[in-house]
Amino acid sequence: MTDTEEFRRQPPAPLPARPLNLPEPAETTLANGLRVVVVEQRRLPLVSFRLAFRSGDSSDPQDLPGLTDLMTDMLVEGTESRTSRQIAEEVARYGATLTAGASSDYLTVAASSLAAYADEVLELLADVTLRPVFPENELALAKANAQQNLIAQRAQPSFLAGEAVARVLFGQHPYAVVASTPESIEALAREQLVRHHRRLLVPNNAVLLVVGDVERGHVVEQVERLFGGWARGEVSEPQFPAPPERTERVAYLVDRPGSAQTNILVANTAIKRTDPDYFPVLVMHTILGGNASARLFMNLREEKGYTYGAYTQLDARHLAGSFRATTEVRGEVTGASLKEIFYELDRVRDEDVSGKELSDAKTYLTGIFPIRLETQEGLVDQLVQMRVHDLAPDYLQTYRENIQRVSKEDVRRAAQRNITPDRAAVVVVGDGAQIRGQVAPYVARVEEFVGARGGAAGA
Repeated sequence: MTDTEEFRRQPPAPLPARPLNLPEPAETTLANGLRVVVVEQRRLPLVSFRLAFRSGDSSDPQDLPGLTDLMTDMLVEGTESRTSRQIAEEVARYGATLTAGASSDYLTVAASSLAAYADEVLELLADVTLRPVFPENELALAKANAQQNLIAQRAQPSFLAGEAVARVLFGQHPYAVVASTPESIEALAREQLVRHHRRLLVPNNAVLLVVGDVERGHVVEQVERLFGGWARGEVSEPQFPAPPERTERVAYLVDRPGSAQTNILVANTAIKRTDPDYFPVLVMHTILGGNASARLFMNLREEKGYTYGAYTQLDARHLAGSFRATTEVRGEVTGASLKEIFYELDRVRDEDVSGKELSDAKTYLTGIFPIRLETQEGLVDQLVQMRVHDLAPDYLQTYRENIQRVSKEDVRRAAQRNITPDRAAVVVVGDGAQIRGQVAPYVARVEEFVGARGGAAGA
């Protein structure tokens, strides 16, 4: 072997950490409770706006799943002074973006543009937030599109697996609902959107983040002018049932006759986003299944050749969380794949990870973190997460330090607390005739999952 060949076999040492040099956010609160956070960043002549509300899909009435999503989507489809087309033309004229969307914990109205048009775009954002009219013609189109999207979603095995595992893990908690139903979409009416908008979009439950080539004093002046008359509303902390306690490992089968592949999800409830163990769990997740060099991937793909990829997912939300191992495999190796998944889940609980695995995970996490903050949009998204999840004010500055502090013992403790293979929910989507017998040896029993209309067996 030549010296050159040996050199190519050795990965370069990681570069020393560089300071983040993040600009300091300046926060102001209006009399109506709206928090305004301005970050002056003049590297580029751009500005990004995020108006975030600490209410999301979990606020949907039980009989109307999808209400928040539809209401949020329709914010940009007409106001008291602008039609949907006029809004779209104005956004295009400024070369801007204007969108609205919701997740389970929060919803956002977002805009970005050249800094030269910051005042105009902020006025447009205020208009769609404060004065939407939810026109009947646009509502009919939105409902038709939602029905078609639901049909497309339910044709995807990955969606069916996610729907099943959410229902099984969270029971009567709103996190159990991942999509609307044909009946709930059809039942949605304009009056419901108007009431829901009035209830959720209140200033004392919101934060407006502005990042870019702006001057703080001018931004606050404009915000006061546009949002100062916005009336406060009633805000209460949600009270939801706790996720059901699981006592045994059960498989839930979503039967798709003739399917050549099996989608596998092995899951249990886990930490909330503000849990003190967040960083140990994050490092553990990275080692076990967070990327293409993690244990699950190397086992199921590189060693066994069962799949193109196998990963873990850490879904830590405001009120509850879940930890999942997921993969798609050939139907004939469903049982063998489950065997390897449980082997890896048990191993990370029972044995300390190696020093190299721990070092590599830390290098990976601390290396990609600054990249997420490199763009203006990336920075504002991180600031949104901090505000809606009540993270520490110095979260960004101390992120890498918190990662480096994680020990082998922390990883093992995090695994023992957040991975419970003996009580896991095992969701398999595939050809029941082919895979039922393969799954049975690894679980206490196999149950049929009925689906969105009928609920989940055993939930």
